[in-house]
Amino acid sequence: MPTPFTHYAQAQSTFKPPLIANENAFLGDVLSSEKSNPDKPISAGFYRLEKGTPLVYTYTYDEMKIILEGEFEISDETGQKVHARPGDVFFFPKGVTITFTTNSYGLGFFTGQRAQGAA
Repeated sequence: MPTPFTHYAQAQSTFKPPLIANENAFLGDVLSSEKSNPDKPISAGFYRLEKGTPLVYTYTYDEMKIILEGEFEISDETGQKVHARPGDVFFFPKGVTITFTTNSYGLGFFTGQRAQGAA
């Protein structure tokens, strides 16, 4: 029997990611392939950062992120720094430490090679 696809209507405007760090960093998994592929799960969801404390995060998995709204300053320990805007796409390899900051807010959609809730 085939497995049906999963649909989350209007997720960008209706899903509210929970607070994960500081007073201004929100992240939540919307969907995961964990049940159908437990050995190599992929989880996807939204990351929102509001003006305030920068978020410094070391990735324990590979992730790709597309900026949907607002803006971020994204930098790593090599000195690379990007002013990210809607439409920009990033790849963060396992082991990299990234600093996210914003002067207003930013919203990104991510897909990470990890189990649901393992960020």
